[in-house]
Amino acid sequence: MKILHTADWHVGKVLKGRSRLDEHREVLRELVATARERDVDLVIVAGDLFDTSAPTTEAQQLVLPALMALREGGRDVVVLAGNHDNPQLFEVYRPLLGKLGLHVVGAFRRPDQGGTLSFTARTGEPVRLAVLPFLSHRYVVRAAEVLAGTAAEHNRDYAARIAELIAALTAGFENDTVNLITTHGTLPGGRFGGGEREAQSIFSYYFEPTAFPPSTQYAALGHLHRRQQLPGPCPIWYSGSPIAVDFGEEGNLPGALLVDVAPGRPAAVEEVVFRSPRRLRTVRGTLDRLESLEQGDDWLRVVVEEKPRVGLADQVRELLPGAIDVTLDERFRPVAAVRESRSPARSPRELFREYLTATGRADEQVATLFDRLYDEVTG
Repeated sequence: MKILHTADWHVGKVLKGRSRLDEHREVLRELVATARERDVDLVIVAGDLFDTSAPTTEAQQLVLPALMALREGGRDVVVLAGNHDNPQLFEVYRPLLGKLGLHVVGAFRRPDQGGTLSFTARTGEPVRLAVLPFLSHRYVVRAAEVLAGTAAEHNRDYAARIAELIAALTAGFENDTVNLITTHGTLPGGRFGGGEREAQSIFSYYFEPTAFPPSTQYAALGHLHRRQQLPGPCPIWYSGSPIAVDFGEEGNLPGALLVDVAPGRPAAVEEVVFRSPRRLRTVRGTLDRLESLEQGDDWLRVVVEEKPRVGLADQVRELLPGAIDVTLDERFRPVAAVRESRSPARSPRELFREYLTATGRADEQVATLFDRLYDEVTG
C-alpha cells in the first residue's frame, strides 16, 4: 500500500503581518494533486494543521475542503492534533468528518475507542494504525488515567508516560498486518526547522524512539519542520512542513513523504519536494547592491548596510516589493539604539527568569515549568 505522510501545515500563519492564505491554498492543491497522481491509499496528517488553537474562518475554509479532497477515491485519511491545534475543536470535527470517512483524533483515545485504527487498505492489506496526538504534561497524565482507569502517579516523566501509551496502542500489532504509528512530538537528535514552539519541543518534552516497537513498519511524525529520518527500532520519519513557516527555515525543502509498505517488511520512503511555496530568503547590502538583486517571488528579510536616515526602509521596499522585514546591519546602528537595545521589551519568559534571579531562586527546572505553562495557556 502507498501512504502520503504530511504534517505541520500551519494554515493561518501570518509572516510579519502578511497573510499566507494564498500560498497555503496552492500548497494544499499540490498536496492533493500528489495524492491523486501517485494513487495513494492512506493519507496521514500528523498534526499542526493550523497555526493557532483559534483558527480563523478563512483558515478552516482551506483545511476542511483539502481534507475532503484527500479522501476522494476512497482513500483513508487520518488526522491528529498537534501542539498548535485545538484538540477540543478536532473533537468537534470528529463526528461530522467521521461520517465522510475521515478519522480525526484530537485527544488521546483508548485502543478500542479510536486510538488504534483497524481497516483494510484499498489494495487489500489489513492495517493497524496507532494514533497519538500531541499531549502536554498535564494531559499525558490524564491520558494514562484514561488507559488504566486509576489515578496516575504524577512523578513519572513525560517520556515514560508516552512510552506506556504507545505500548498500549500498539499491543495489537501482528506479523500479517501493516503496522503504523503516527504521533506529534520531539525525539532526541532531531534537527529543528526553526519555527517550532520551543518550550513544547525541548527538555522534558522529549521521548525516546525506543518507545516504538520493532514490529512497526513505519512511524509518521509531526512537529519538527525539517524533513528527516531518525534512527530507531523501525523506520521513523518527520515529513517536515509543506511550507517554510518563518525565516529560520530558509534552508528547508518544503514537501511530503511517499511511503510504500507491506506486511512483514520495512517501509520504502520517497521524498517529494513541492514547488508552489514562496521561498523565504535573507539578503543584505547597500541600496546599490540591493537594487541589483533579483527578487523573483521570494519573501525577503533585508539587512541594510547603510547609515540610518528617514525613509530608508521605504526606499528598500520600493526596490524590493517582497521585503517584509527591513533592519539595519548592527555596524550602522546609532549608539543610542545600541544602548536602548540592552533593555528591550522582554518576553514573559525573560521577565520570570529575571524575577527568579533577583529573588535568589534561580532554578532552570522552575523556569522550564513556567515555559510549559505559558505555552499551554497562550497556545
